[in-house]
Amino acid sequence: MSAHGFVLASASPRRREILGTLGLRFDVEVSAIDEAACAGESPGDYVHRIAGDKARAVAERIAARDASDTRAVLAADTTVVVDGAILGKPEDDADARRMLRALSGRAHEVLTAVVVCSRDRDELVVRGRVVRTEVSFRALEDAAIEAYLSSGEHRDKAGAYGIQGLAMGFVTDLRGSYTNVVGLPAAETVDLLVESGAIARWPLAERAR
Repeated sequence: MSAHGFVLASASPRRREILGTLGLRFDVEVSAIDEAACAGESPGDYVHRIAGDKARAVAERIAARDASDTRAVLAADTTVVVDGAILGKPEDDADARRMLRALSGRAHEVLTAVVVCSRDRDELVVRGRVVRTEVSFRALEDAAIEAYLSSGEHRDKAGAYGIQGLAMGFVTDLRGSYTNVVGLPAAETVDLLVESGAIARWPLAERAR
């Protein structure tokens, strides 16, 4: 069993980078679940359910492999919402083009659910939060959309864009957590890890003592 205090249930390099920047040590174990939305499911309920399913799947896998391994599991799920519609990861370039046109010249919401599963004796304790950030895009000309698609940056990203890359040039206003838009709200994640006992306290707080 690793000496690291928790497991990240995600293959996202962006989430790993945020946790690393916070000075946290962790292991990675990817979950494989069905991420389809249920009929009538709200965007907030959707991301919370998916993040919870990811965390529980990895926590149950770890317990089945080694009952003495009591590390907490952190998972997250991010989606983009415009006019109440969920914009997940694009299926192809045409789908990405549709999404970017829908976001052009207006505001949209980015929702990320963060869930931590920890063990209290034999019971699995699940803690989670949904964080919302409002992002506004400039009006995007077709040429700008096509140039962005040719970069390939849109692939495997909710809403077909990554704010930390070329698409930062699309953003005219942001209200809320920037790291939430990247894929993992840093402050809320630290709080959940502390609440769950996955970390005793945030490293910066420890250094300040």
